[in-house]
Amino acid sequence: MRREFKHKIVVVTGAAGGLGLAYARRFGQAGARIAMLDVNASAVAASAEALRTEGIDTLALACDVGDAAEVVAAMERVLAHFGQIDVLINNAGISARAAFAQTRLEVFHKVMAVNFFGPLYATKAALGSLTRRKGLIVTVSSLAGFTPLLGRAAYAASKHALHGLFDSLRSELRGSGVGVLIVCPGFTATGIGTAALDGDGSITRHPQSTVGRPASPEQVAEQVFQAARKNKRLLVLSPAGRIGRVVNKLSPALYEWLMVRAMRKELDR
Repeated sequence: MRREFKHKIVVVTGAAGGLGLAYARRFGQAGARIAMLDVNASAVAASAEALRTEGIDTLALACDVGDAAEVVAAMERVLAHFGQIDVLINNAGISARAAFAQTRLEVFHKVMAVNFFGPLYATKAALGSLTRRKGLIVTVSSLAGFTPLLGRAAYAASKHALHGLFDSLRSELRGSGVGVLIVCPGFTATGIGTAALDGDGSITRHPQSTVGRPASPEQVAEQVFQAARKNKRLLVLSPAGRIGRVVNKLSPALYEWLMVRAMRKELDR
């Protein structure tokens, strides 16, 4: 079954910039109408206006996805404005880079609130319409969703949790017509790395280590769009990501050794 998105209503969280804006633009270019949610009210309003000048019908809403009441209110406004939700793209996320021993508990709570509970709240709030419309849930995870990642225990935990939630939800939705796509981008040229939390909750000043050449948001958005059209279940992006997934399955110890060797310098700074 191939999905078409013309005249569909697509909700994107974390839509003010980076991957979220790229998803909004790509689905909008296919004829979808876009509800753009972001914690930064002025930034998401400006991004929505920019897409309107490109001929894309948008609705901008300020929403902290870590707050269940705000998410429910935002989805109610989307339904009041557009009348339905056909696609939900759970994109909003934050990162944290610090050794486990130096990471405060509140940092774990913050990362889980945005990266795990945000998608949970949004999916819960939109599920009724998605079920009626035989829609699609797209959840943006990470390579850290199925492999360990040095110095990112909070981030990796939140992404591993997403896989458990949405793989299980997919099994419950089997036969309903609702699709569930989990996306695992590799390193992407967005602001998430520069806005990562340090162990004390401040913005980290440690440079981010990357493996391979970072993709552009537009490249990722195109691949996600095509996977959504084809009703795929899982999309693992970048050669490094696909190789890493296989190596971790075949030899977790080898993967761990390679990953630590590549990323140890982050924690040594």
